[in-house]
Amino acid sequence: MTYPFLRMRGIALSVVTSVTLSLASISPSQAAAKIQHLISPGGIEAWFVQDATVPLIAMEYSFAGGSAQDPKDKPGVANLVGELLDEGSDNLDSKSFHERLDRRAIELSFSASRDTFRGSLRMLRDNKDEGFDLLRMALTSPHFHTADVERIRSQVISGLRRDTTNPTALAGRKFWEIAFGDHPYGRPTSGTLESVPNITVADMKDYVGRVLAKDTLKVAVVGDVDPVTLGQLLDKTFGSLPAKANLTPVPDVEAAKPPQRAFVTLDVPQTVIAFGGPGVKRSDPNFMAAYVVNHILGGDGLSSRLFREVREKRGLAYSVYESLLWMEHSALFIGNTGTRADRAGVSIDAVEREVRRIAQAGPTQKELDEAKSYLKGSQMLELNSSSKLAQELLQYQQDKLPIGYIEKRNAIIDAVTMDDAKQAAKRLWGQGLLTVVVGRAPQAAAQPAAASPPKSD
Repeated sequence: MTYPFLRMRGIALSVVTSVTLSLASISPSQAAAKIQHLISPGGIEAWFVQDATVPLIAMEYSFAGGSAQDPKDKPGVANLVGELLDEGSDNLDSKSFHERLDRRAIELSFSASRDTFRGSLRMLRDNKDEGFDLLRMALTSPHFHTADVERIRSQVISGLRRDTTNPTALAGRKFWEIAFGDHPYGRPTSGTLESVPNITVADMKDYVGRVLAKDTLKVAVVGDVDPVTLGQLLDKTFGSLPAKANLTPVPDVEAAKPPQRAFVTLDVPQTVIAFGGPGVKRSDPNFMAAYVVNHILGGDGLSSRLFREVREKRGLAYSVYESLLWMEHSALFIGNTGTRADRAGVSIDAVEREVRRIAQAGPTQKELDEAKSYLKGSQMLELNSSSKLAQELLQYQQDKLPIGYIEKRNAIIDAVTMDDAKQAAKRLWGQGLLTVVVGRAPQAAAQPAAASPPKSD
């Protein structure tokens, strides 16, 4: 719900929207919390929930761009920037910067997804001035000193080397490559063993200068701070960033059409299977129908069709899941399971059979009703901390949802009809699957293990 524009006397801070939020699962005081659309004196916007239950402040924020802004021949730049922003800035070297964080128990982190460069800040109320100031320094004057860069680079390379023997990592990387090819989404966010050694300080400084700007900034804050003070802190923290980002345009893209299958040979006891295909974007009018029916096929909990058929009935895998992923320029559904090498074919057949069945017939009424009930209740139960609520509010902003969406969500779920669910199932899974299998070669997997030599007396 939207209220008339309000201006507080004596200051230029505005609270333009306020939405009642029922959060009894978080705390008694947050049961009557209000999401405020706050505009600082300098024009920084934030979604804000003031809550004094505990003397804590949590902030989540993001900039558009993410790893899709990495140079084509240098994937991993955004990831390295995220690892290095808190490794010394302004007049503090890396050791001094982290000592200040540790001394006040301030939690500060950065990360890159394909579409966004985001960060998190969490601290006690009494340490808010120092926490926000350390964030300001990290964003506006990172050092990128050679010793720090090479230390972090070596850590990233070590992780990439480990991934070459990790079947789950290999399956995920290959799946994105098949789904998106030469599009920026097809490149690994963490980079490659070939690209990361060649990333320069100039590359990272260029990324910071182009991406970290006020026009794409989104902020969510939950905690024990008043609106006036928060507005001042936001201006001090983000006010000196460039006004506009200089982003390289990223085209919309649809994931590769199924069916396709790829095999990556790796001599490991357990075969990992990644599967998926084109999904439904968050802005699509049929998104919620897809979200509900996807929960029925492979969502959270022990009641999904894939869990019942693959694990409970056949004992083929310990876990199997499938979920929707949506980005700025595309969307996917993607799932994963692991099984014994000699049972990989049977496991793939079981997954494909369930996908075909729900695509052709849709869910039952009982499944639809139970999925709606679960999805309506689970979200509020998960928002059990200031940090989680801030993360959710930031996600809503990234998804371009209205500030009152959290109040309307259950009604939108309830409005999904059986026809909607059937159409969504056919749209998602009617073409089959993109499948990536990582493990022993099929011939080797089919062979029984060699018998142990007899022991001598």
